[in-house]
Amino acid sequence: MTITPGVAAGHPATAQAGADILAAGGTAADAAAAMVLTSCAAETLFTGLGGGGFATHYEAATGETRCVDFFVGIPGLSGRTAGPGKPIEVVFVGQAIPYEIGPPTVAVPGTPAGALHLWRRWGRLPWPEVVAPGRAASLGSVFPDAHADLLPKVSPAFHVSEGLEVYSRADGSPLQGGDLLAHPAHSAAYDLLAEEPDAFYRGVYARAMVEVLGETSALDAVDLEAYRVIETRPRRVDVHGFGVLARGNDLDDVLGTMQAAAATMPGDPLTSPASARALAAALRAPDRRAETTNLVAADAEGNVCAVTTSLGLGSGVWVPGFGVHLNSMLGEGELVREGVGPGMRMGSMMSPMIAVDPSGRPVVAAGAAGGSRIRPALVQTMLRMLDHTPPQAAIDAPRLNATPGAVRLEPGFSAEVLHSLAEDGDEVTVADMRDPYFGGVSALSWLGAGADPRRDGHAEIYLASDLPGTPPPHGSHPVD
Repeated sequence: MTITPGVAAGHPATAQAGADILAAGGTAADAAAAMVLTSCAAETLFTGLGGGGFATHYEAATGETRCVDFFVGIPGLSGRTAGPGKPIEVVFVGQAIPYEIGPPTVAVPGTPAGALHLWRRWGRLPWPEVVAPGRAASLGSVFPDAHADLLPKVSPAFHVSEGLEVYSRADGSPLQGGDLLAHPAHSAAYDLLAEEPDAFYRGVYARAMVEVLGETSALDAVDLEAYRVIETRPRRVDVHGFGVLARGNDLDDVLGTMQAAAATMPGDPLTSPASARALAAALRAPDRRAETTNLVAADAEGNVCAVTTSLGLGSGVWVPGFGVHLNSMLGEGELVREGVGPGMRMGSMMSPMIAVDPSGRPVVAAGAAGGSRIRPALVQTMLRMLDHTPPQAAIDAPRLNATPGAVRLEPGFSAEVLHSLAEDGDEVTVADMRDPYFGGVSALSWLGAGADPRRDGHAEIYLASDLPGTPPPHGSHPVD
């Protein structure tokens, strides 16, 4: 068995970008880079060119899996210190969560460098072709229902500055599902990215970004020029006879959690009280929120790439002339760890992963969005897929999330499970329906593709015979 060639993502436009790149003879890395850049225009409530992320890539020719860190960096290398951010309060699932926005909350973005790294390292199509789908999406893409439902919750950060224009109808009311999301200046960022990608770190874009951030931000040209993508070997755990590979230094230890849950669950947690209790125990952690999105791509040659990116909540600061919303990572206190200083990476819960069979061939690629719900979403979905459940069925299955003293579940767990959890002293809450709160997963396996309906996701698969002949590489792409 081997992973199915195809794509899966959190938005139809993002998935279509990857499908088109694969159909043009691109590699999984070409498709993933194009999907990342497209998501930065089509999924701007979750991600953007002003954010950062992580990737896990399997190269069929060498059998090597590598993790790519292009998450945001801590600014302040020149000795500047940030002023106070602007406090706001956002309510999720009935819980008020404090955040800060504004220039002091902006960390050094990594997404432009990350997409370029994936292409330089493992791509073969011309770079402008990889950027083109993102530019097209910047001119207009459908605003999904899930995004429209989320917009009122995050409006304190998004309905400021240029966000008033981007996320509003002509009459000033918020965008609704099915509306067109567009920004008149955003295409300029993609034009520059296609022609001069380094300008995002040491050129016209970098200067515009530093200028708009002003004196209250610790970020300046020194931080942008020093930013580098980090490539490492993955950590591995063994689950159900498969090796699961991911970066391994995420804040929530998703690999360790998955291994613990697999070892302690005697059956299906939907119907087995003992399994539900074991799952809740493995997952229990404080509830935290960050906006993210995920995508996966696999080509007919066996190359595989999974990527998760984020903008945080969004700072409310837009780079003038380029329509790019900057991240708010420094305003999300749960991501700031002790001992992390200027030039170092911030922490994150993101953990795109690839599972391999005993011969080392990839059989599953997956990632999840949703802050602290990344871990429960990935653990539950991956365990089902590694137990031979097709990706879409595994993604659609009801999920639970456990926090100290409480368990939240989607409809579909048996009455016996609910009763046993309540007997343990937990406050048990069942959502009215499948809900974005429980994370958004996209995945490929040897049994097909799947994308999360909780996020209006989309997936497409291809038979190797459906794809065109593979063109030769157009040139080498040295790693910076």
